[in-house]
Amino acid sequence: MSTQAMEPETKIEIRNLYKIFGPDPQRALRAVRDDGLGKPELLEQTGHVLGLEDINVDVKAGEITVIMGLSGSGKSTLIRHVNRLIDPTAGEIIFEGRDILDCSAEELRKIRREQMSMVFQKFALLPHKTVAENAALALEVRGFPRSEYIPEAEKWLERVGLQGYGESYPHQLSGGMQQRVGIARALTSNADIMLMDEAYSALDPLIRTDMQDLLLELQQELQKTILFITHDLDEALKLADHLVILKDGRIVQQDEPQTILLEPSDPYIVDFVSDINRARVLRVRTVMDKTPPTDGMNIAGEIDQEDNLESVISMAEGDTRKTYLVKDGEKRVGILRMETLIKSLVPTEASDEGSRVR
Repeated sequence: MSTQAMEPETKIEIRNLYKIFGPDPQRALRAVRDDGLGKPELLEQTGHVLGLEDINVDVKAGEITVIMGLSGSGKSTLIRHVNRLIDPTAGEIIFEGRDILDCSAEELRKIRREQMSMVFQKFALLPHKTVAENAALALEVRGFPRSEYIPEAEKWLERVGLQGYGESYPHQLSGGMQQRVGIARALTSNADIMLMDEAYSALDPLIRTDMQDLLLELQQELQKTILFITHDLDEALKLADHLVILKDGRIVQQDEPQTILLEPSDPYIVDFVSDINRARVLRVRTVMDKTPPTDGMNIAGEIDQEDNLESVISMAEGDTRKTYLVKDGEKRVGILRMETLIKSLVPTEASDEGSRVR
């Protein structure tokens, strides 16, 4: 994605969202807002569980927004608010200019059927239907004839690598293949927005990597708006255009993954990213010098601003004296000195700026 591109529109705005579980959530909400009670204190003093605390996130059109956190952080609770499987205690979810909380039951059904598709961790395939029928479920529910929805499903099954499996049944497929059916079902629905709740966490590591690569490949082509939930930081850093990290129901930091790695705003984030292979995640554009090369500068070669640092290290064969010309397509956008690159791989302490909000 070019840094010169226009800022994408906001598809979903999550504003001041709170969710409290318990018999009197409004009373507990006042304790959180007025008395500053956090999750442990609220549970101890009132017996209520603070699921989400003052969540503000912009989900941009055509991007992958990743919500990441450990078990109990509130990430799955958050995604279920977006299509109103859960109603909040307070806050707004603005979708296409309207608060989804104001939608009628019929309007909600239409949104879920036509505008938001969901890919689940447990695949959620119907065992009595064929693979093609499962993939076509959204179109069947909308009333499309079988002569239309089966060919459409077969098209997307082929796109996710399941050509020829349309007449099979879910139990005849491996876990990874079943998850591909789930993705094909989301794509067959032709919904603008894909909600993916721990979609790959039940898969073996190699299959999981394949599915991540498939998603990025499809996203390059289709530019869907994707809200992706995960507890795995490597997965989050690989997939995210915008990364939101939750802890105990609140946002600790959100930003582009590159920025979170280079400018962690909290000791919690520092601990989180300490074991990450920074060279594999960081991009040239994040650490390059944006000034043009000067006459007489010894340029070792050209690199793309979206290359990761690991590939540049390999190209330079570890020589820290080299300097590369950085390009965005055919445009010269700066230079990268290997000395600067090496310094960027040293983990940083938490900054004093606090959480970044886009």
